Amino acid sequence: MTFKTTRLRDAITFALVASVTTLAGTSVAFAQDADTQESEATTLDRIEVTGSRIKRAAIEGALPITVIDRAEIEASGDISVADFLRGTSFNSFGSFRPQSGSSAQSFAGISLRGLGEARTLVLIDGRRAPVAPTTGQGQDLNIIPMAAVERVEILLDGASSVYGSDAIGGVINIITRSDYEGAEITLGRSFPVREGGDTEEGNALMGFSTDRGHLLASISYENRDIIFQRDRDYSAGGFSVFSNNFWSRNQLAFSALVGPVPGGCQDPGFTDIGFLCGYDFTALAADEAAIGNRSLVTSGAYDINNDWTFYGRGVVSRVKSFGRYAPVPSSPWPGGLIPISPDSPNHPNNAVPGWTGQTDTIYLTHRFAALGPRDAHIDSNLYDLNLGFEGRVGGVDLDFGVRRNEYQTYDFGLNYVVAAIAGDFIERGLYNIYDPDGNDPDVLRQFTATISRRSSTKLEEVYGSAGFDLFEMGGGLAAAVVGAEYRKEDYADIYDSLSEAGQIVGSAGNSAGGGRSVRAVYGEVLLPVFDNFEVNLSARHDSYSDYGSDTSPKISLRYQPLDTLTFRGSYGQGFRAPTLDLVTQQPAFGAAGTTHGPTCEVLGGGAPCSTQVTTFSIANPGLSSEKSDQWALGTAWDATDWLNMSLDYYNISIEEQIAFIGINTVVGCLEGTIDACPSGLSRFPAGTRANAPDASLGLGVEFGSQGEIVFGQIGSTNLGTIDTYGFDFNARTRFDLGAWGNLRQQLQISNPLSFRVNGGPSTVGREGSPRYRGVLQNAWSMGDWEFAWNLNYIHGTQSTKYREFVVASRTDDQETIDDLAAEGLSDTLPSWVTHDLQLSYNAPWNAKVTLGVTNVADKDPVIDPRDPTGRGFNFGLYDGYGRVPYFRYTQRF
Repeated sequence: MTFKTTRLRDAITFALVASVTTLAGTSVAFAQDADTQESEATTLDRIEVTGSRIKRAAIEGALPITVIDRAEIEASGDISVADFLRGTSFNSFGSFRPQSGSSAQSFAGISLRGLGEARTLVLIDGRRAPVAPTTGQGQDLNIIPMAAVERVEILLDGASSVYGSDAIGGVINIITRSDYEGAEITLGRSFPVREGGDTEEGNALMGFSTDRGHLLASISYENRDIIFQRDRDYSAGGFSVFSNNFWSRNQLAFSALVGPVPGGCQDPGFTDIGFLCGYDFTALAADEAAIGNRSLVTSGAYDINNDWTFYGRGVVSRVKSFGRYAPVPSSPWPGGLIPISPDSPNHPNNAVPGWTGQTDTIYLTHRFAALGPRDAHIDSNLYDLNLGFEGRVGGVDLDFGVRRNEYQTYDFGLNYVVAAIAGDFIERGLYNIYDPDGNDPDVLRQFTATISRRSSTKLEEVYGSAGFDLFEMGGGLAAAVVGAEYRKEDYADIYDSLSEAGQIVGSAGNSAGGGRSVRAVYGEVLLPVFDNFEVNLSARHDSYSDYGSDTSPKISLRYQPLDTLTFRGSYGQGFRAPTLDLVTQQPAFGAAGTTHGPTCEVLGGGAPCSTQVTTFSIANPGLSSEKSDQWALGTAWDATDWLNMSLDYYNISIEEQIAFIGINTVVGCLEGTIDACPSGLSRFPAGTRANAPDASLGLGVEFGSQGEIVFGQIGSTNLGTIDTYGFDFNARTRFDLGAWGNLRQQLQISNPLSFRVNGGPSTVGREGSPRYRGVLQNAWSMGDWEFAWNLNYIHGTQSTKYREFVVASRTDDQETIDDLAAEGLSDTLPSWVTHDLQLSYNAPWNAKVTLGVTNVADKDPVIDPRDPTGRGFNFGLYDGYGRVPYFRYTQRF
């Protein structure tokens, strides 16, 4: 957001400004004394509000914008932007956060309307935040330091006509601190009552200003410690068949199980239950990855003369993350399971005295526990510089500048397995599967690998806009903005050579990389038709060098029949361009699971079964953009001087959604058992497997002579629709309690009513998609004391894992279902309510002391007994921190 002081030609009074800007949906309030309110029209600040390029005095416009100021951010007790935004009610169905066991463990995003991180645009001071290299799409909130944030503006409406791609779900505009004078130092620590998750924070802020400009610098750090699965009751105690078991066929089906490897299930972490050997992967693995941020943010502006200002902002930020996974399982193993021929010293017929079982080739699922856990170290660095000029020529306001940012990530993984070497050692008996821990360390080192991945995104941008008045209308002067942007985007995601060759076990993925240029022109017109009715028209045309162009129009209306009542509505079209990771990915090997009948018959054992087949994930250069239609209606009511409210309805429809389709969908489409199918799928000619992968063939499958899957190529394509609609409600109160101080309250509730994919049933109310999410903030201040009490609410959902269990068990007997419910396998998961408390004291020595507790009741996340991840709960929706007391001290100078 940028500021420019001019004299409003239409002479808006301060009283009108105060009445329209205190409406709900914004946390901006003007407190003016009576003398100021009654004064004549004077010079006011025109400001640019998220969702519009036109500067104006009235903040409450035709779009639903929520502004969260620094005081509200500090009262949350969160130490990072990611933690804070993830806890807002607008993050309807949760979002990705740093999790151990993921290749994107350093990433944290936000998903407005439940539409995903890739459809939510994050801005920093009105410009696009860098795309996360580890995901190739979506902006990483971990790279933005909390200490540098002045406020957050959330636009809950599509904004492709202003900002272009990615703004389908909405826009998060993070405004950094700029006009600050003085110096302060803040230090903070937290002390969770449960093991792990400790936090620490610190920042130094210094700023000064003159009559010609200002300069600010902020240095900060934020750390959160790792949380291991063994340290939470709900996630401790896992059981995996990738331990040390023999199988009669190259598939994972209990009908093919021979039994545990004799004597090979005795090491720590292994459990022999007679017919099966299991491994407790939670003994060493972590849930929450350790995450830390170090950053330097500088910003400033200098008035060259009365008409022109030079401005700049620079960010250097470093994120370090550490994750720990269980030791390598033999999955995905090239070809399925590990084969052991009858000639191998490791074949039980040769190694187990008195063996009476299978004498032909036998198959092994194994855990290479002797190598130790897999450790992932991710080091990310951001360099972002924006320089520009703002000025006025005649009656035209100009803003133009250049920007360059580069986000680099280095990922190192320890204790992985090279499949070709390990498989050869097992076949030759050099690695003893019957005594894994007893193997010679020199033997282990020969097939142990350290893997690496270097990723980066780079953006170079030139932009310019011109704003000017048009003509007089019934409600004042019409205004317009026109602008243009040009940017170059580069993406690289480079894996080590062994990973590229598909020889690394315990990890998957392959390199990708490419670049594009984007040219855009846009225009916006504000038409104040009457004093109480205005129309805003905007349109944008984006041209991409690699796939084509898109045009995004929008119209929004604002009607204010009373000073205290506003009605608003909007309709717009948007788009999301295919991201570079999807159109440049190199083929990546996988062993996808399938229950395909003919494949089960050929592999032996017959259907039904669950087996693995060779697949390659490939790029799809033919992807086109998603298209969206969205409209919204809302009202904001300034009911009294202590109460204001707003209610907004949204409706979003996305066509040609970009979706990943797996082997079962590809096969079902080719065999005609699935109706909703993309174009371009094909049956590969016989013998294609010999030259696989072959990206030129696109997505498809080679079938064998008996209809079995020989191999498949899978990936992303344009397929189907997403339709969602719902309500957002905001209420804000302010009470002057006289000698007892002031009380402020804000209630925010998001209520998605429907979320349907490809015309299917709504997922709202099912697991991971709560019908309501709300936050109630209470802040009481008296003298030097401040007290905050925040309530966070996530509505209960159905447990779809329970339903899947019932279906998979072919159980429709009500008595059996009732028995399952009595054992805790309920059809309904409860709601989640947590309370956060904070007490602050503004000390006479120019300091602030803060004590607080988040999750006062030490409430567990909502546990789903059928959760398949081993964590026990929805990791994107809830957290497992438990009760966390914290301390923060700020000294001002």
